[in-house]
Amino acid sequence: MIIIMLGAPATGKGSVAAILSEKYGIPAISSGDIFRKHISEKTEIGEILNSYISKGDLVPDEIVLRMLDERLKEPDVKNGAILDGFVRTVAQAEAFDKMLKEENKKIDIVVNLETPEDEILERIVNRRVCTNKDCKAVYNTVLHPSKQDGICDKCGSPLEQRDDDTLEKAKNRLNVYHRETEPLVEYYSKTGALYTTTLSSRINRMKDEVAKDVIEYLSNN
Repeated sequence: MIIIMLGAPATGKGSVAAILSEKYGIPAISSGDIFRKHISEKTEIGEILNSYISKGDLVPDEIVLRMLDERLKEPDVKNGAILDGFVRTVAQAEAFDKMLKEENKKIDIVVNLETPEDEILERIVNRRVCTNKDCKAVYNTVLHPSKQDGICDKCGSPLEQRDDDTLEKAKNRLNVYHRETEPLVEYYSKTGALYTTTLSSRINRMKDEVAKDVIEYLSNN
């Protein structure tokens, strides 16, 4: 099973992906996690990645596809994967479709999450993440704060704000999303794989309800 999580930054893709991962027993693969791993380890590719990510720009297609191809060849992905942050451009989607076709695989569903833009910006600037790489819990100082300020509830490690979670960089990321990634909505709509839904605290449509609807949709299609 191949599931793609699509949507603007901070729409809740990772949270929904985690629930689906547990349900179907397949890994949730985040491009952000892979990118940050390379950057923190200061690999050669990490230096290249950082030059784009630090400005909120998209990483070139050839680099993204190379990392995705390598990750999908690992043993834990034999039964499928949930992709969060892959793919991000129509060119990547076309290349990924070709990659899957060569292996007699297909995309089962593209979950497109929609959230009001002002709510997205609020989520990003108030987001805090656990510094423990084995935990990676995510909090929000307004919507979902930790019990002790600045400390992870799960493992007790310090929380931090990511370098790219500033208002200026968040606005740039949204502009990049609208320009480069949003055309994928039309692309996947034409393939029949698109499933669009809303995730917003303002209408009480949060990750559990969205994931439940996705699971029901997959069971009926």
